[in-house]
Amino acid sequence: MNTERNDAPAASNFIRNIIDDDNRSGKWGQRVETRFPPEPNGYLHIGHAKSICLNFGVARSYGGVCHLRFDDTNPEKESVEYVDSIIDSVRWLGFEWEKGGKDHLYYASDYYDKLYEFAELLIQRGKAYVDSQSAEEMRVNRGSATEVGTPSRFRERPVDENLDLFRRMKAGEFKEGEHVLRAKIDMSSPNFNMRDPVIYRIRFAHHYRTGDTWCVYPMYDYTHCISDALENITHSLCTLEFEDHRPLYDWILNELAEAGIFTRPLPQQIEFSRLNLTYAITSKRRLLQLVNEGHVDGWDDPRLPTIVGVRRRGFTPESIQLFCERIGVTKVDSWIDMSVFEGALRDDLDEKAPRIAAVLDPLKLIIDNFPEGVTEPCSAPVHPHHPEQGVREFPISRELWIEREDYNEAPPKGYFRLFPGNKVRLRYGYVIECIGADKDEHGNVVAVHCNYFPDSKSGTEGANNYKVKGNIHWVSAAAACPAEVRIYDRLFREPQPDAGGRDFLEALNPDSKRVVNAYLEPGASNALPEQRYQFERHGYFVADRVDSKPGKAVFNRIVSLRDSWGKPA
Repeated sequence: MNTERNDAPAASNFIRNIIDDDNRSGKWGQRVETRFPPEPNGYLHIGHAKSICLNFGVARSYGGVCHLRFDDTNPEKESVEYVDSIIDSVRWLGFEWEKGGKDHLYYASDYYDKLYEFAELLIQRGKAYVDSQSAEEMRVNRGSATEVGTPSRFRERPVDENLDLFRRMKAGEFKEGEHVLRAKIDMSSPNFNMRDPVIYRIRFAHHYRTGDTWCVYPMYDYTHCISDALENITHSLCTLEFEDHRPLYDWILNELAEAGIFTRPLPQQIEFSRLNLTYAITSKRRLLQLVNEGHVDGWDDPRLPTIVGVRRRGFTPESIQLFCERIGVTKVDSWIDMSVFEGALRDDLDEKAPRIAAVLDPLKLIIDNFPEGVTEPCSAPVHPHHPEQGVREFPISRELWIEREDYNEAPPKGYFRLFPGNKVRLRYGYVIECIGADKDEHGNVVAVHCNYFPDSKSGTEGANNYKVKGNIHWVSAAAACPAEVRIYDRLFREPQPDAGGRDFLEALNPDSKRVVNAYLEPGASNALPEQRYQFERHGYFVADRVDSKPGKAVFNRIVSLRDSWGKPA
């Protein structure tokens, strides 16, 4: 799938300005290498999509390469399932990590030997020590925002003792939490990340790639910068929450450069604002809660902002790239309204989605003077703005399905659809005149009756002789494709569901999913999974990639034709 957007030059931003300056100075010799480094402990969400588009997009536009690296240093929460999902999601978004015949797919776990070797080197240089304090002692001695930290009583252990203890940690001689390895930096630093951070801890956990080989695992902050340097990353792009971690990133690389491990220039960390999307939750913990407690139907529920969720909903890779282009890259955190996300989707689908007729709340319409057992062909453009795509054909017959709201026995002022004595046009078909309705024993309308005017068919000369205000959609009852249609809406009623620390579950939208039995134009019966259409009048829909099969059509509403959330009631 080629989803690269080349219709406009990349917008300038502060990151591109930095890269341009580096290229002018020759700092990296015109080389640009970035990386997208997810931890495989969950499914990617739309916030990750911004980072993916930025990291891969920047590298691509400068003729460079972006690495896909799994920062898999937390064995208790990581799995092959998440790795496979992440690889699939990045590829679906339209990006690859091969260049010049080389596959730039990496795992931090590939570097475990090097990471351990460098940790011993830091110990030998007096830059790291084994701390045997309890977790509570370490927490208290770390200090506060107004108090400097208190050095550990183990901070000045001799190098040989530190090396011996660290090697015995690796050999599995101690319990979890009995010892940790800390970088020796500055316990009085105003930046908590520099107050002798832990860089290794003991974990007796099976790792999905290395098995039980290791029982000491490096921390993320220690691993990440070294991985960047080992892979010759030039610009390490990350979100703003890592801004306070940059001094530690630079400290570790500088110490290893001083030790002769790395040469300068060293990778440069650059932070940008994360994506905060209204009416959505992107916290992995809360997403997991939604899934585990059954508030949604799994990680790929079309209401979730996970990549697998928005894909199943029917979003396109191009629409997500367009959205990321529109919101831009800044250093200021802000909230992006869901309507911007949905607007990019509408703009993308409007140009590419073929049209079909659909009736989502069916009511039988009987044309009394239409011959029984007879059908006539009708036609309409596949896409109204692209005549080169041709026409679609469908039959009209004596019995049709129409939307229930298109009949009103006692219509309000300004109602131009079906009511007794009124004329409307069947879209792409005939003008009809309503003559009444059948009701059940409860007074509910079960069928509407009308007569048609044989000389009024759309596309014929006689059509111009009829002037009507109403135009309604329909499908032939005999030829229609029955389908399960899932009407999805926003999962939350509030723009910021967890604002002020409140329980985000209280903001769940009870109407976020509604399932109806609908009738579609006959051509929809051939829809392949992930094939998208505009259901005329109703919005954009996609054949569900999991449940829709030949003979069993299942469609998800991707988005309505226009935004209704911002409109007053």
